[in-house]
Amino acid sequence: MGGGLAPDSNTKTVVILGGAYGGTRAAQVLAQGLPASWRIVLIDRNSHTHHVYAMPRFSVLPGHEFKAFIPYTNVFKTPAGPNHIVLQAHIISMRPHHITLSKAFPEYGFSNEVPFDFAVYALGSRLPSPLDLWGTTPHGTPVTLPTRLRELVVPLPSTVYTGDKVQGCQWLLEKQKIIETAPTILVVGGGALGVQYATDIKAVYPTKDITLLHSRLQLLNRFDVKMHDESLKVCQEQDINVILGERLDMSSVGDLGAGNIIPLGKKIVRTITGREIAADLLILCTGQTPNTSILQAMDSSVINEENRRVNVLRTLQINPVHVSCGPNGQKVLPNRERGATPYPYIFAIGDAADAFGAIMAGHTAYYQGEVAARNIVRLVKRREAEEKFKSSVMTGVEDEDSEALMDDPLESYTPGLPAIKVSLGMTHSVSQLGEEVSTKDDGVPDMQVKSIWKLMGVTVNSDEDMRA
Repeated sequence: MGGGLAPDSNTKTVVILGGAYGGTRAAQVLAQGLPASWRIVLIDRNSHTHHVYAMPRFSVLPGHEFKAFIPYTNVFKTPAGPNHIVLQAHIISMRPHHITLSKAFPEYGFSNEVPFDFAVYALGSRLPSPLDLWGTTPHGTPVTLPTRLRELVVPLPSTVYTGDKVQGCQWLLEKQKIIETAPTILVVGGGALGVQYATDIKAVYPTKDITLLHSRLQLLNRFDVKMHDESLKVCQEQDINVILGERLDMSSVGDLGAGNIIPLGKKIVRTITGREIAADLLILCTGQTPNTSILQAMDSSVINEENRRVNVLRTLQINPVHVSCGPNGQKVLPNRERGATPYPYIFAIGDAADAFGAIMAGHTAYYQGEVAARNIVRLVKRREAEEKFKSSVMTGVEDEDSEALMDDPLESYTPGLPAIKVSLGMTHSVSQLGEEVSTKDDGVPDMQVKSIWKLMGVTVNSDEDMRA
């Protein structure tokens, strides 16, 4: 658990592991609130942040793929300076006070080990095969080359992604060709990703034979049944064959894979009940798993074994899971509202965090990033106030401001209302906020990606600006 570098009084560093929706928002709030002497180090294996919610559309509809990759050039939304930096590297391991990277950054004074005072763990989750640039080729074939070796092997196959925007665009272009070529497509999984894929493909290629298979009786089953009703209605209007309540038998998939086209034509796959489905292309929209292996290796006790997510307090500080037995032998979980933790300086947000029933979504990570960042700012100011207070005691001069900061409580996180927006073709969409379900017909092909670029600190005046 321990060992390696440790911060000293001059470190004054907050590291953010992962630069997606939650990590970037945490970076922005920290940049606004931390004292000028502190440094933020944002680390991600990608050169650009991925706008995941637009990637299904851009893997179907040509001409927009470059808009899915947003540069980190102004992610902190502050004037350029040496204090806050973005490092593109793989995170090899984490210890309580330092992280180990796949390479050194001597230009910033770093070896491959970076000490920190505070950390935000925002590594999200491994995406299903259709969006897993790191784990699969566009054809759905698993990528087995170790990530640390990819940077060393030249030339690489065109389908192996190593974190560059050009490669990401090529990956999506190849996925577009695969979908265009396949006469019949089976989409597995009736969550938001599967529903969007099926309806987008049918909107772009109306004559394709599309089947949507879902193991539950309700599409989007974590949400109001009205979401299911609207999604099913649109699928039926598009002539998509929807099969509910049946699970794919993966043993029948064989060499079809999770995205492979069979050169000789259709292959028959089966559901658990024995129903046979013919398809040239399988798009498997299931299997999203949290990226928590790095924290697992640091201290396995902080991982909830039931869902593989990081156990957190209401303050979003990570905390070991100590399960005890009640008088009748039932499991008794510790109080997670507040309490002491051996890691008060490490926070977890987004898909990786087991955050009191919060759904795995970009907007969830975004607001959790704000809470974690504000709490870190409080802890930093509390630390500085304690130092000033000690000095005032020694000199006999009262410092009421420092006393107030020392008593400033940390903010508690409470999940917001259920919220989701699902596109159903190019212009139509269905949304839920709380108990209210609504539909709109104001969609555009690129899903208004300019607004997300703006959130990441990048001004966009034309499509050409998004090629950066």
